[in-house]
Amino acid sequence: MPEPIWKIHEIRKQVAVIDGQEAPTMVLKNARYLHSVLKQWISGNIWILGDRIVYVGQELPSNTINTEVVDLQGKIVVPGYIEPHVHPFQLYNPQSFADFAAQTGTTMFIADNMTFVLSLPNEKAFSILDQLKKLPFSFYWWVRFDSQTELENEDELFTNKSIFEWLERNDVVLGGELTGWPRLIQGDDLMLYWIQASKMKGKKIEGHFPGASEKTIARMKLFGADGDHESMTVEEVERRILHGYAVTLRHSSIRPDLPQLLKGIVEKKLNIFDHLMMTTDGSTPNFHQDGVMDKCIRIALESGVSPIDAYNMASYNVARYYGMTHLHGLIATGRFATLNILKDEFTPNPEAVLSKGVWLKQNNEKVYALPKIDWKNFEPFNISFNLKDEDFQFSMPIGIEMINDVITKPYSINLHINKKELPLGNDESYLLLIDRQGKWRVNTIFKGFATHVKGFASSYSNTGEIIIIGKSIEDMKAAFEEIKRMNGGIALVENNEVIASLPLTINGTLYEGAVEDLIEKETALKTALRDRGYRHSDAIYTLLFLQSTHLPYIRITPRGIFDVMKKKVMLPAVMR
Repeated sequence: MPEPIWKIHEIRKQVAVIDGQEAPTMVLKNARYLHSVLKQWISGNIWILGDRIVYVGQELPSNTINTEVVDLQGKIVVPGYIEPHVHPFQLYNPQSFADFAAQTGTTMFIADNMTFVLSLPNEKAFSILDQLKKLPFSFYWWVRFDSQTELENEDELFTNKSIFEWLERNDVVLGGELTGWPRLIQGDDLMLYWIQASKMKGKKIEGHFPGASEKTIARMKLFGADGDHESMTVEEVERRILHGYAVTLRHSSIRPDLPQLLKGIVEKKLNIFDHLMMTTDGSTPNFHQDGVMDKCIRIALESGVSPIDAYNMASYNVARYYGMTHLHGLIATGRFATLNILKDEFTPNPEAVLSKGVWLKQNNEKVYALPKIDWKNFEPFNISFNLKDEDFQFSMPIGIEMINDVITKPYSINLHINKKELPLGNDESYLLLIDRQGKWRVNTIFKGFATHVKGFASSYSNTGEIIIIGKSIEDMKAAFEEIKRMNGGIALVENNEVIASLPLTINGTLYEGAVEDLIEKETALKTALRDRGYRHSDAIYTLLFLQSTHLPYIRITPRGIFDVMKKKVMLPAVMR
């Protein structure tokens, strides 16, 4: 049963403010604010008690003892921005990314639970979620139904018990995303049961249907999908709208599609903005140097979208879709006091940010940092084994070739590979995936990653296993030793010298410090990789998706080299 947001005595006190018996904690007077339902700019006064708006209108309170009164004459007020599809584990962690995003007005996440599922029992994961709920920021979650890779213990992680424990939480608002949707078509009734159970509990179902045909879109709608964020053309947007989907337009570091999608919608005069949302879809840190949802709003404005539609796509539309307009996305009585104060409607990066009644930013300066949380439920990344020469055996006929950042295909190996070092200048490297307990390994040749990377190791990956890439076996060993020394992270080594490194001390996958510092380290790492022949757009995504079997055509997984289209292991993992 849902728990009340405000207790009875708190509600009585809120009503007492209207009656003048209690003073509000804050009044924002002379505000020109967006009313998202009327789709109008309205002038009025906003009264706040604690974390709740208790009145919006023309009146001013009669009792203002100890009330903070802020005159917003000449300013614009809009609801706090909502990111509806967050992967809050892209090197940053949920707390650090929220703290960063809030400074440009994004004060609510609907976020992926994958890292929790793969790394923690539910009880420990839920204790972290409960810590996050106490912050002056709004966190909601989705529940995964598959690992999007090939795990020997997948059936132990994704069980009825585990899924239903997640679905019972009030802060879990959807199931998915459905990266494993082909299993539904192939007859997986357990996944279909989880979808039905989610919908019975009032949760939405998010798809993951890149390039899907019209019949696939129809099939997935019948299976229960409510929305999808994978449109890459305006025609795909139309197709989803025609079949009754909610559509989230994506602008990410590997799919920066938003400008051309919005321009296409504007040019075709599609009157669908009330049914659209926007997302940055788990972009890597340095993509966010110029913002999060404010960045999407800015692109919408530049693409000819009206300001009201642009702001609604990043706030009210999301709240309405998830049935949360009684709390979020609307400046009206009874909602959370989560507001962005702007210079004007064409400048979405706010001068001031109020989140649940707490000033996070004023006069363009950060005035409050979200408190850090305790990550001790994640076991420390401690590697107790060493790499041996026999771990570097690459005598196999099939390699993996990169088509782009995340798509890979098989290729026939023609190299002479019984040597300690591959020649610099070509684009073939050794690739080793190794279990973080040292139980097994998978070896192959990796084509298209880089031409001059000698040793590169990462504990950041889809499953948290260790990825090692390079042309020099000695430098690959040295890079592995560096991530051991850091207790998790990413390291680039050349001639036994560390060129760039990024410590990830939370579970070996997450950075514990500020996102601003992380951006500097990530940028330095990516620059060093580009200087050594990495020619794609985002190496962090390459690391993340090397194991991901929801993408074609061949993957390196804990079970071995896996053919995604044929659903079979081509070369099995080797026990050490």
